[in-house]
Parts: sequence; C-alpha cells; structure tokens
Amino acid sequence: MQAYAIQDSAGMVKLDAMENPHRLPAGLQAHLGQRLGALALNRYPDGRVNDLRKALADYAQMPDGFDIMLGNGSDELISLLALACAVPGATVLAPLPGFVMYGMSAQLQGLKFVGVDLTPDFELDEAAMLAAIAAHKPSITYLAYPNNPTANLWDDAVIEKIIDAVGAQGGLVVMDEAYQPFSSKSYIDRIARHGHVLLMRTLSKFGLAGVRLGYMMGPQALIAEIDKVRPPYNISVLDYECALFALEHREVFAEQAQDLIAQRALLMDALSALKGVKVWKSDANMILLRVADASKTFEGMRLRKVLVKNVSKMHPLLANCLRVTVGTAEENAQMLAALEESL
Repeated sequence: MQAYAIQDSAGMVKLDAMENPHRLPAGLQAHLGQRLGALALNRYPDGRVNDLRKALADYAQMPDGFDIMLGNGSDELISLLALACAVPGATVLAPLPGFVMYGMSAQLQGLKFVGVDLTPDFELDEAAMLAAIAAHKPSITYLAYPNNPTANLWDDAVIEKIIDAVGAQGGLVVMDEAYQPFSSKSYIDRIARHGHVLLMRTLSKFGLAGVRLGYMMGPQALIAEIDKVRPPYNISVLDYECALFALEHREVFAEQAQDLIAQRALLMDALSALKGVKVWKSDANMILLRVADASKTFEGMRLRKVLVKNVSKMHPLLANCLRVTVGTAEENAQMLAALEESL
C-alpha cells in the first residue's frame, strides 16, 4: 500500500480534485468569520451538531423514518461502514474503475474487496455484477451516482437489479452521491423503497471541500447500528458552524453549481472539437477524456501551469485517460490552451 498522495499545486491552475473554484463573496466571508470567532473553542462540540443534522435532512429532503449520520468527509463514513461490517468472511464489492477509498477501507479493516470491471464505455456490466454478488455475497456494495473518475450516471434499471440482488442475500447497498449538486438525477426519491440502501453525500463538491463534512442517510434502525462505531465528537465546532452557515446561504452555492454546469457544457463542446481527444458525457463537475499519450500530455499541461489528474494507471480501462475538473471560465480557457499545446 501507499499513502494518499496530494499533488503540489502551488502556482498552478488547480483542476485535479473536483473542487468548487468559487469562494464566498467578501460580505459572507466577513459574516462567517464573526460567527466562527465567537465559538467556544474551549468546549467539546455540543448539541448544535444536531441542528446541522436536521438542516441537512431538510436540504436533502430525507424521507420519513430515515436518519442521518455525519462524518469527517465521506472518507470517514466509508471507513466506519467497513468497520461496522468487519466480521469474518465479509466482502466489499464495487465497480471498477471507481473511488479508491472503497477498496482501501476494506483492505484496512481486513475485509475482502471484489472489483467488477465496467464495460469499455464505463457502463455497469449487469451480468458480471450479478454473478459477483451471487458468488461473493458482499456485505457492502458501492454504487457511485455519478461515478468517479468516469463522471457518468449508470442505467437505473440495472441499478435496481443490483440492489434487489444484494438485498436478497442480506447485504447493504451504498449509493454514493458525492457529485449530486451537478447531477441531473438523484436516488433520494427512490431510497424509501428499500430497507438496505444507504445514500451518502458530501459538502466537499457543494463548495466546502476544506470543511470535511460528509453525511449518510438511511433507515433509522440501520443508521443506529452504524453510528455505534462512530468516534465521539467527530465533527468539530468549526466544521458544523461552517456547514450551517453554508446551508443558510444555499442559494449562493446553488448559483455556483449552475455556473459550473454551464461551464461544463461549454467545455464538453470545446473538448469534443479537439482532434485526437475522446470525451465521455459528464453528470459531475469533472470530465474524463482520452488522449494519445496521457503521461506526455499531463506533463505538458503541468509545465504550462495547469494541473489535472492523470488517471491512466488507475485501471486498464482508463488507458491514456485524464480527468479534468470543471473550473471558472478563465481557468477552463487556460486549461484548453494548455491541453491543445500539449497534445
């Protein structure tokens, strides 16, 4: 294994980590600073964290009979799920290529991880997924909606078949909606159909990547069991006050998301027009593209002070692929110029 590496981005146009490029307006920055400065940092987090749980439940339109659990980013929730299900013989299953933390969390808890390859066009391989579920009887099956790093939504009918198959053998399905602010669809309106499905989101892509706040919704009894392994005070007073502040001004973040969706459309058109570049449809704030030589193109862009993510070594299906975060209009223009010069 190796530690999670963060690329040096000093002095770069940073388009490698699916962050929202927009900052808070100056007036809101000052207002937030006053609120954070008034907090009792000498005390442990208090019941105000429950105000955040309620605010997030309202924001997500959580169904009746469900509960919500907070994590220090989605990463902690993924780790806690692995810990809660860490019994002899337990298996975690997910499509590949996908988010690396699904497999890493399983490995760290001594669980078996089974990855099932997507099709060459990054769609779910229905037959392979159902066969793997029947063979391995996974305790947890992750379905990212949309997926990272491919940025696409999968077929709803196939997803329902997978959910039914996992439920029939007693496992959990986690719908990971990290990129929900930019997606054309959500599973929230269907989650109440199932008693074994959890829905996970984060405020990182919403615009608070530095706050580290993830949340997971599911049937009350199920959340209560997973909550038993959560560390005490896992959400700091600074984090939950920032998140509450952001939800009070959600219209600002909604406008930012709409701007990024519009920029994504412009970027897709521009990338599709480049000779030697293949682009996949995106429902997230990132775009996956294939070039003739990913390493050479990545290095050329880096030398031109534009940082993207070279995902070409993550999985054979990603050969010569780069992942580009959707940025501001100015950042996207710089990225396109650097890409064209580096091809």
